[in-house]
Amino acid sequence: MALEDAKHQMDHAFTRDDPRGPSYELTFGGATSFLRRRYTKDLTGVDIAVTGVPFDQAVTNRPGTRLGPRAIREASSLLAPDAPYGWPFDVVSERVIVDYGDVAFDYADIPAFPDTLTAHIRGILEAGTASVVLGGDHYISFPILRAYAEKYGSMSLIQIDAHTDTWADDDMSRVDHGTMFYKAVKSGIVDPATSVQIGIRTTNEDTLGVNIIDAPEFHKIGPEAAAARVREIVGDRPVYLSFDIDGLDPAFAPGTGTPVWGGLSSAQAAALLRGLAGINIQGGDVVEVSPPFDTTGATAIAGAHVATEICQLLGWRMRGGA
Repeated sequence: MALEDAKHQMDHAFTRDDPRGPSYELTFGGATSFLRRRYTKDLTGVDIAVTGVPFDQAVTNRPGTRLGPRAIREASSLLAPDAPYGWPFDVVSERVIVDYGDVAFDYADIPAFPDTLTAHIRGILEAGTASVVLGGDHYISFPILRAYAEKYGSMSLIQIDAHTDTWADDDMSRVDHGTMFYKAVKSGIVDPATSVQIGIRTTNEDTLGVNIIDAPEFHKIGPEAAAARVREIVGDRPVYLSFDIDGLDPAFAPGTGTPVWGGLSSAQAAALLRGLAGINIQGGDVVEVSPPFDTTGATAIAGAHVATEICQLLGWRMRGGA
């Protein structure tokens, strides 16, 4: 959509004809789909579906991440007109990305939620489309990974986080954002030997065999070396990337449920994600953005950047890295 044609148009989430290309409309007005992509449930020809999961019933501390998808979409309006800085291509111009809306679920029927979310993601994958999910608390990664494992087999997980989320919990019916990756490893949907957790700075003695680059080590070796190590660990296996916003230091992302000091800076996270270009990424999520504790909007802005970078990584994989 040319700039001249777009000057007098609004609500590109509904009015844009070409699914590709940047969006030039008022950053402070209009329908706030992710990156001003078209809202649609039709996945015909779609490469990447961005979808929200406004669920936070699994938190152990501060709630509010049910409002995360809406806040991330709004923050992404500022990013819609420009190609992501530092990349040699712009995924929104090369690939068809849509905003698939939010998963529908009964907030009062928590036991039914995991299967509902798995089915939601399964539908996206069956269409030959990759998902980028806006959370929501971190539990949501478990039902999402179940859908990915159905299609790709055991996944390699790249997790940026302050917490391992692998505390022991053998009750598969429990919905807890601190134990879901324990369940993912124990149920075989995540391969620990080819998975890596980055930015960890809370103690959990049993790593389940998952490779860990904790926050002190990350700060010592830097994002470029950390990215190189991650690429070596995951190899060419199918990868799911999960970015808990509390992987960032609270100075950069205060609006989250369980903040821990000593985390990554925004600049380090950007360098890390761009250093992962070339991995066999199949999907990803950004979780734990809690707007009620995000007085400046900085956390939602970070979440929008992370989701955009995941789209870029998917686009890089789809174009063969060329």
